[in-house]
Amino acid sequence: MSNPEIEEIPIRDEMIRLGQLLKLANLVEDGVEAADLIRNGLVKVNGDIEERRGRQLHAGDTVTVNGRTVRVSA
Repeated sequence: MSNPEIEEIPIRDEMIRLGQLLKLANLVEDGVEAADLIRNGLVKVNGDIEERRGRQLHAGDTVTVNGRTVRVSA
């Protein structure tokens, strides 16, 4: 059963980097904003604060920013 508040973000490949996903999901305007949010501890991956913009994400991973959660889907 899926949570209606979690938006599915489909990706073409097996993985996507965190900074790329933030832009794809329209959670940020650009890479600079993504880097700032990550550096300030405002991005969570699978419920844990993530500090690496290059973190590899795979299908099923969730990312939360400013109260909005998205899930990577294949």
